[in-house]
Parts: sequence; structure tokens; C-alpha cells
Amino acid sequence: MKIIDKDTVRRVAYLSRLELNDKDLDLYSGQLRSILSYINKLNEINTANVQPTSHALSSLKNVFRKDIPSGSLTLDDVLANAPSREGDFFKVPRVIEGK
Repeated sequence: MKIIDKDTVRRVAYLSRLELNDKDLDLYSGQLRSILSYINKLNEINTANVQPTSHALSSLKNVFRKDIPSGSLTLDDVLANAPSREGDFFKVPRVIEGK
């Protein structure tokens, strides 16, 4: 199991565009370590004779609503939270290197 440290939390926060102070980094790295440690304990349970189930509550049924078209967001509303935009488009860093 990989250890979740402050650097890992800092990297995920950066990718998620979250600003975390050192106190938050300590708190979240500790919480994530605790969660992963618990999940790792579940891997130790012998499930060889346990029948697979598709859902713990097999009698539960999904309730779907009717698909009714509704209004769309305006272009300005869509792009309001974009970190960067160029005209009417999201501006993103180039990920494919050209020749």
C-alpha cells in the first residue's frame, strides 16, 4: 500500500484547484491514511466461499424520471468558472506535442 503523505495531498489539491494550508495538509493526509488502512484490512478477509451479489439490496429498484428537454445554460454561464478561456471556448494547455 502506498503511503499518503503531505506531498501526495498537496499534488491532488493542486490538480483539483484547491488551496490547502499546512494544517489542512496534515489533517487530510492523516484522514486518507486512516481510510486506506481500513480498506487494506478488508483485503485480509477470506471471501472464498462468499457468493457474489450484484447489490446488497437486490429488491431495490431504480426510479427513473422522464427525459424532458429543458433550457440550456448561456455561454457566459458555462464559461464563468473556466480557469482560462479564449473567445467562446475553454482554453486548455496543449497536451500533444506537434512536429
